[in-house]
Amino acid sequence: MKVRRKTLATALAAIFVANLVVMSGGAWLSYEAQPEIPETIVGPDGETVATADDVQTGKTVFQENGLMNQGSILGHGSYYDSDYTADALESKTAHMRDYYAEAEYGAASYDDLDAGERAAVAERVREELDSSGYGSQVEYSAAEVYAHEQVREEYVERYHEGDRERGVPAGQIPTAEEAEQFADFALWTAWISHTDRPGTDVSFTNEWPFSPAAGNDAAGAAMTWSVVAMVLLVAGAGAAIWLYRAVELPEPEAEGVSIPHPREIDLTPSQLLSARFVLIGALLFVAQTLLGGLLAHYYVERDGFFGLHELAGIDILAYLPWSIARTWHVDLGILWIATIWLGAGLFLAPLLTGYEPRRQALYVKGLIGALLVVAVGGLAGVWLGTHNYFGDQLWWLLGNEGLEYLEIGRIWQAGLLVGFLGWTYLVARGFRPLLRREPRYGLAHMIVYAGGSIGLLFMAGFMYTPETNIVTTEFWRWWVVHMWVEGVFEFFVLVVISLTLVSMNLLSKRSAEKAVIFQAMLVMGSGIIGVSHHYWWVGQPDVWVPIGSVFSTLEFIPLLFILYEALHEYRAMMDAGTSFPYKMAFYFIIASSVWNFFGAGVLGFFINLPLINYYEHGTYLTVAHAHGAMFGAFGFLAMGMAVYILRVTTRSDAWSERRLRAAFWLSNVGLALMLFLSLLPVGFLQLEVAFTEGYAAARSLSFYGSGTVQTLMWLRMPGDTLVILGSVVFAWDVAAKLLFQRKPTATEESDSHVIADRVFAEGGDDGPAVAGDD
Repeated sequence: MKVRRKTLATALAAIFVANLVVMSGGAWLSYEAQPEIPETIVGPDGETVATADDVQTGKTVFQENGLMNQGSILGHGSYYDSDYTADALESKTAHMRDYYAEAEYGAASYDDLDAGERAAVAERVREELDSSGYGSQVEYSAAEVYAHEQVREEYVERYHEGDRERGVPAGQIPTAEEAEQFADFALWTAWISHTDRPGTDVSFTNEWPFSPAAGNDAAGAAMTWSVVAMVLLVAGAGAAIWLYRAVELPEPEAEGVSIPHPREIDLTPSQLLSARFVLIGALLFVAQTLLGGLLAHYYVERDGFFGLHELAGIDILAYLPWSIARTWHVDLGILWIATIWLGAGLFLAPLLTGYEPRRQALYVKGLIGALLVVAVGGLAGVWLGTHNYFGDQLWWLLGNEGLEYLEIGRIWQAGLLVGFLGWTYLVARGFRPLLRREPRYGLAHMIVYAGGSIGLLFMAGFMYTPETNIVTTEFWRWWVVHMWVEGVFEFFVLVVISLTLVSMNLLSKRSAEKAVIFQAMLVMGSGIIGVSHHYWWVGQPDVWVPIGSVFSTLEFIPLLFILYEALHEYRAMMDAGTSFPYKMAFYFIIASSVWNFFGAGVLGFFINLPLINYYEHGTYLTVAHAHGAMFGAFGFLAMGMAVYILRVTTRSDAWSERRLRAAFWLSNVGLALMLFLSLLPVGFLQLEVAFTEGYAAARSLSFYGSGTVQTLMWLRMPGDTLVILGSVVFAWDVAAKLLFQRKPTATEESDSHVIADRVFAEGGDDGPAVAGDD
């Protein structure tokens, strides 16, 4: 079946618009159906227990003090501490049981009752929780009032006074009153987890977390839609394979083509500056892996670092607590990958056009400076904000906004947005000759679309403030976090790899455009709406369960085809023989596709089935998925693009692949050991405990402190060590190669270029529908 690029581009645009319509409708539904915070919570005698202001202030305390990177709320956040929703629900239930044990049987605790008495008390507590009212005023029973006060006291002891056994430093929350308000917020999220949404027989969180004591269990929809999702995966895969085979797509071909050697490629001043992005990214990569090693060790020694506290009096927990270290680790992971990607976009534009706009190098220098200011300012703001150096509104404007992946202050986020838009403008300037000649679905247009989409979706992070309901906040936060990954980042990956293949002369530009559009249709057709699998248990309407289960399952299919294409690209590279000068860059890109398939595809499919996700949500299986998908897929792609940039910009007589090969194998083997020796085994043990004992038990300190889990945590050391060494060797090689950079051989407004001449020779019109081309 012969399909023109224009037809595919029209279908892609229609899919993108349909996605935005669905998600915009979801935004409206999110506001309409969000669980409200009661104006007052009163006891049986009418005394006020907590107010809406207490709960709302508690959410502010939660964000300001970095507690989403200490533990999690509604299953989202860090997995080091407990999940506050599950912990508050479990503690509330236990204290209610103790209250009735004393009030009705005179026992010191629930555990002192005989079997019949325990059964009676347990049933009464479940019924009481299940019959909780909903409205502007909620009336607690005496047992609930007692339990609420007990949880407040626990949170004051834990998060204000400090709990070194948990890895919580003293003063994490500055005052006892604020710690009580944080408890009010956690208890409100526990309340919506066991209170039925009006007009339904399931709670606002679809009965999550699993808590037999509180009467929470997986709803039937989780099982039903898990089965439907698996059936649709098989059907969808079959349909996608038929479509993939029916549409005649080009494949990379090395036989009979001339692959330009780096020394034949003219370099512009801005391209040489693009290599600075690689150095910055490599250094940030080292910092991220070192912090990752520290975080792994915190799981086995929560109040120190290899005994330094006892031996030398160095209290690392006071200076670099888990919440800050984890924030920096996550943010640096995004930052180093994005930095190299930005450099790749700026590098590829003159490579394919032979065009250097006036003052482009000056503007690239300005972008590098802005990137450094935002990076340093944002990371410093996190430390200062978490340590309460800012007051009033400044804590979330300049300090720590306190939401996972979007921790840096709003001002720094605005700086990032301006940087994304500035980068898109600079890339568009560089691709101007192609933008003028090619149709709107051309390859140069698509990288501009990808850059613009990054900025567009990042704006969703400006749709909420600390006063916004946490349920609606989570809706918008996942627009930024996961739509990047499942939509824009995958689209960007496809475009960048295709541009690279074109620059290597392994694929014609017209063929690359067709392949990108087709695969982007598959990615965006599932990935954007598939973000809704994050909404199942956070208080969003249950309509997301069927929608999210279907589309998140289908996300697996395009990743399969991306891997398939990568293997064809690898075959083309190998067919090029020993004269192919870009093998090392290709090794990283192929590794990226393999890890994308396993980390994002296989593990993502498994944990996103509703029935599995109900028990797994916020466990180490998610950690394994995140490492395989983020570092494995996007990290290795960034490293591959970095190597390609270095290969072209480094003098041929100084080029060596010895250190790069070491970095490649250290990083790949290290990631594999990390996943298979530690993260996945811990995750499966956690899943079993969640199945058998309840979610709170799977996230408890006793689980992490058990002998088997501690052994598995120590087994992270070999993998972590290799990844750290890989990052150090990679950064060492980048710095060494920059000492032997080539000189610029093309000037501003130059119009002669070995690659550009071939690209322009292909023409820009759509032309006839020729198999393998159009």
